[in-house]
Amino acid sequence: MRMRQRRRDSGLLFALLLCVCGSSASQLSYSVSEEVNKGFVLGNIAKDFNLNVHELHARGLRVVASTSQEFFDVDLQSGNLFVKERIDREELCPNVVKCALRIQAVLNNPMTAHRIEINILDVNDNSPAFAENAYTLDIPESASPGERHFLPVAVDADIGSNSVRSYKLSNNEHFALDVQSGGDHGVSAELVLQKHLDREKQSLLTLALTAVDGGKPPKSGSLQIRVNVLDVNDNVPAFSKSLYKVRLREDAPRGSLVITLNATDLDEGINGRIAYSLIKRGNNEPSDIFNLNSETGEITVKGALDYEETPAYEVRIQAADQGPVPRSALAKLLVEVVDVNDNAPQITVTSLMTPVKENAELGTIVALVTVSDKDAGDNGAANCQVLGSPPFKLNSNYKNDYSLIVDGALDRENISFYNVSIIATDEGSPPLSTRRIITVQLSDVNDNAPRFMQPVINVYVEENSPAGYSLCSVKAHDPDLGQNAKVSYTLLDIYPRNVPISSLLNINSESGDIVSLQSFDYETLQTLEFQVQATDGGVPPLSGNVSVNLFILDQNDNSPRILPPYSEHGSANGESVPYSAEAGYFVAKIRAVDADSGYNALLSYQLSEPKGGNGPLFRIGSGSGEIRTRRRMSEDDLKSHPLVVSVCDHGEASLSATVSIDVLVLESTADIRTQFRHVPRKEESFSRLHLYLLIAIAAVSLVFLLSLLAFVAFKCRRRTDGGAPVIAAHPDGSWSYSKATQQYDVCLGSDTLKSDLVLFPAAFPPAEAELISIHGGDTFTRTQTLPNSEKVGCPYLKMSRNGLGLCRVVKR
Repeated sequence: MRMRQRRRDSGLLFALLLCVCGSSASQLSYSVSEEVNKGFVLGNIAKDFNLNVHELHARGLRVVASTSQEFFDVDLQSGNLFVKERIDREELCPNVVKCALRIQAVLNNPMTAHRIEINILDVNDNSPAFAENAYTLDIPESASPGERHFLPVAVDADIGSNSVRSYKLSNNEHFALDVQSGGDHGVSAELVLQKHLDREKQSLLTLALTAVDGGKPPKSGSLQIRVNVLDVNDNVPAFSKSLYKVRLREDAPRGSLVITLNATDLDEGINGRIAYSLIKRGNNEPSDIFNLNSETGEITVKGALDYEETPAYEVRIQAADQGPVPRSALAKLLVEVVDVNDNAPQITVTSLMTPVKENAELGTIVALVTVSDKDAGDNGAANCQVLGSPPFKLNSNYKNDYSLIVDGALDRENISFYNVSIIATDEGSPPLSTRRIITVQLSDVNDNAPRFMQPVINVYVEENSPAGYSLCSVKAHDPDLGQNAKVSYTLLDIYPRNVPISSLLNINSESGDIVSLQSFDYETLQTLEFQVQATDGGVPPLSGNVSVNLFILDQNDNSPRILPPYSEHGSANGESVPYSAEAGYFVAKIRAVDADSGYNALLSYQLSEPKGGNGPLFRIGSGSGEIRTRRRMSEDDLKSHPLVVSVCDHGEASLSATVSIDVLVLESTADIRTQFRHVPRKEESFSRLHLYLLIAIAAVSLVFLLSLLAFVAFKCRRRTDGGAPVIAAHPDGSWSYSKATQQYDVCLGSDTLKSDLVLFPAAFPPAEAELISIHGGDTFTRTQTLPNSEKVGCPYLKMSRNGLGLCRVVKR
């Protein structure tokens, strides 16, 4: 505890901050003494780097150290770099003359890194110390003045002038102290005999050896030397050299010969037999590294050599004879360890800024990389580069410091992260390399608009579907992430038929489900076109549209309607036929229309009449509605025939309408009275005036109908080459449409301008229908996909004031 306190006090007294040794845009150098107090200010980074002190906090200035312990920090308010933790140079840099710590000052927005080198200056906080408290020397009394004896070397953890600089010997009459400077290897002391020893007078001499360092004030350590004075042997072994020097590669295998020592002794016999031994030198024990054969003097490698740990060894060897009072000689062996390339470079990532935005600009710093190699010279010079061709590269900042920056376009939707491989290779022979993988994650930005799978969506719904009916669900895909990929759906507020789309439909903003807000009527609205917009949650938001075509499918919700001049069942309708009428005589034509379309508007006519003796007298065309006679009349037939005509559509379920007609058989045109015979009604008489009026009305109606049909046939007829469609009108009021080998017959009501022409396809269900519109002699064609239903043929074939529209079935 006292030693630590003294070291701390000495550090406080000798704390010295040198001026900035050099500055540049990338490096500063400071010096500070070890053991200074926490909070000691080394310098002002903001001033030395020409930084605005008010920007330090905003740009997040921080100090990044290459070691696990952080000794320094920076005051963001003033920009002062100060000591954060206690600094002990001996712990950080043992046995190293120069001790330097390298840190980096890193700022963000934009990211910059400045290198700072801090030299740790030694203070005299350690006293010299010997490995042992006592040291014993055996010296024969026959020793001659001038004989030298190596003494243990004191070890001082300090360096430079604070290390051991001299030795002192206590006062005595026999020995003097010779202090030798070993240069970089320190100071050693030898004990020199000044005066002959006399064992009979004094057999044991006690001396005190004091090691003194060069600090101010100096510190010292003592060793007790006990000299045993021996008798007899008077010759000392001698080495061929006092100093041996050897160069040895650090990868030398165990057992390799280092050197063979040679010492001689002029004595004979046991007094001339020499044994070699290693002498301990402080804490550095050479016997762990080298092995000495005591008989032959061969020194071999015993342990592992490591240039990076100890670049040189100083080995002290003693040669002693085997006399009763052994005499010895000393020599030094300096072993210089030659560096080999046995350390691969080390890659350290000091700062990794991840994730990186996918729209990061070129040159954006992603990480700070430092490369180090423990070897020396070319073996420790390393080059660093990025493997492959990722959109990143390394920029050299200072010596072995690099910045990993963006060097290409990034797209998270294609690649969400990169494993960037960095390789560092030294210049040794053979070269060694190290690889390091840096994972760079990319963060999403809103650079993709929602996209629908198809530009147009066709939806089919039956009319009279209830409000709230689910029509369809639209989905848009956004390859972004998180809020940028969260899609909401809206209906664009367009106004079909001056009605807001929001009053007809509603869409779930999250799921995209579209539901109806009211029931649709095919007779009022057949198609509805609108757009759905998908918008993501990014800032700013992006959107995409899709067009939706809503087709209303017809249902059989309208009954056939009887057209004038006849009225529905329950009203009196009358016709006449001469008795002489032949079979097939035209009696009347029933016309009906149905507001529905397709098969729901396809009408068929059925006739019911009272049974007579010769069978039914009348028949009706199931498609045309024409009532004609089946045969000639006979006397057994009734004079008045009550007929009931039923008109049915082809919907499911079928709807119908009925009309009653009383047909009166006239004997001749000259009859002034027409007798009606009606079962179960009584006969009724008509005056000749009524008959003439009925005939006149029928004639005028027929002429008007024929004129109208002729006009329509003239406007709609068009002859084309090849397979062009042909529309023909027939005298009986029917229409035909033909193309290639397909032909369709249609019926037309008397109210032609408002009636639907119903097309009978040759085969159904069709996969597609071709809609042909004829206007003023020009034909316009479009193809429409139909639902796969047996009950759906062509949607419509419609007559209008502007022209004729019809559809053609396209085969699968």
